[in-house]
Amino acid sequence: MTASALAAVSRSGPATAPLRTGADFLADLRNTPRTIIVDGRTVSDPSSDPAFREAARSIARLYDFAAAPENLETMTYPSPVDGLPALRAYQIPETHDDLRAKRIAAEKWAELTFGLMGRSPDHVAGFFCGFAAKSSVFAAGGQQYADNVVRFYEHLRATHAYVAYAIVPPQIDRSKPAHQQADPTLYAGVVKETTEGIYISGAQQLATGAVFADYIHLSSIHPLRPGDENYALSLAVPATAKGVRLYVRKPFNLQATDAGEYPLTTRFDETDSMVVFDNVFVPWEHVFAYKNLEVTFNQWWKTPAHLYGNLQAQARYATKLRFLLGIAKRMNEITGNDATPPVQVMMGELAAYASIVDGMLKSQETMATYDEEGVLWPSKTSLYSVMALQSEINPKMVDIVREMTGAGMLTIPSSSKDFDNPEIAAEIERYYVSGVTNAQDRIALMRLAWDFIGSEFGNRHQQYEKFYGGASFLVKMNVFRSFDFNRSGALVDKALNLPPVE
Repeated sequence: MTASALAAVSRSGPATAPLRTGADFLADLRNTPRTIIVDGRTVSDPSSDPAFREAARSIARLYDFAAAPENLETMTYPSPVDGLPALRAYQIPETHDDLRAKRIAAEKWAELTFGLMGRSPDHVAGFFCGFAAKSSVFAAGGQQYADNVVRFYEHLRATHAYVAYAIVPPQIDRSKPAHQQADPTLYAGVVKETTEGIYISGAQQLATGAVFADYIHLSSIHPLRPGDENYALSLAVPATAKGVRLYVRKPFNLQATDAGEYPLTTRFDETDSMVVFDNVFVPWEHVFAYKNLEVTFNQWWKTPAHLYGNLQAQARYATKLRFLLGIAKRMNEITGNDATPPVQVMMGELAAYASIVDGMLKSQETMATYDEEGVLWPSKTSLYSVMALQSEINPKMVDIVREMTGAGMLTIPSSSKDFDNPEIAAEIERYYVSGVTNAQDRIALMRLAWDFIGSEFGNRHQQYEKFYGGASFLVKMNVFRSFDFNRSGALVDKALNLPPVE
């Protein structure tokens, strides 16, 4: 279904609510209790708990930015229902200019978090844009499922909702398919069906940002086998639904509580969760694929969902690399190494990698093509090529910055409290000063760099980027499938059939 066709249908959809503000988002977290397991206790309100409070405020600032009058043109577009502003994240692009507008909006949000919140509200929004744009893929399992996914997309757009997803089975025994696990409810699947809906039990990962989300999209991006039909699902449940429990990894800011020493950890730890579904009821209208191996697989690859969602992801990653280069450049400047040829060579290499990512991001929109239904697809080859390189260039870039900083990040004074003692502060000012800045500013920069590179938060990001697109061989197979080998082969044929040289 093209965006214009969907828009015609959407005019009978839900009316657009006023743009969500940061205060609205935080109030929703307070007023809709959820079950979050952390440090042996249960948290119901992430907006007030120290493990999640600052990250929640960082997300709230995204909503405030989008709702600010001066940002409306960049961050929103007119809803096809009533013409009121809807988040650009929920726009189904009809033109290359629309794709560009979505990319720019994603970059604006990413800049507010320095690219450190990978599953901000615009990420899974892109997937649902893709699902609704090609609802025919879901209709293969029954027209009612196609209708469900379009209606749910319209609801998300109208309410400016935040969706997280849990689409990877837990790492219990990957040598066996889902239905051959020791317990059939280890992986999230159907345990009961009624006329009103279905019941889900089991677990699924890696629900980044789920503690802050309105809904969790449950499905499987891993290929399923015959016999796995109970797990071949695509559906949405409120994060607050009865029986949904979020087991989060250790929140890094519980140990790194000083924002001066850990300026990134304290603000941008979006958390990752294992989601446990304990006999969770899902009404039929929130089910988009049901016991259907083909549709569950095709939703990722025969709709532009994976491309729309990852257009945002690469905009976020390009922003993060710009931030990394800014840190490296500033550190070179304060140590007086900026004009040194070897340092310029290393900075040039960093800039080359960052430019490749940025160029490949923009080529996704300029090389976008229309399919037989008139739906616009960002370039698969561009996206999967840069994703294939991401797991290799990211650690290399971090290592280059480590090499340039040397011992700088390891000799940071132990605490900002050192400056409270005049005698200690005087000595710090003497030995930590640089040729262009005072000791306090230099130490602040080094702490920022350490938090990005060396802290637990920083190392989580290295793991995150390494496996962002899944195992690298899978991403490279996506490149193989999307590359135009016929054009390459035609050149070979042409060379093999050159006329004789006279």
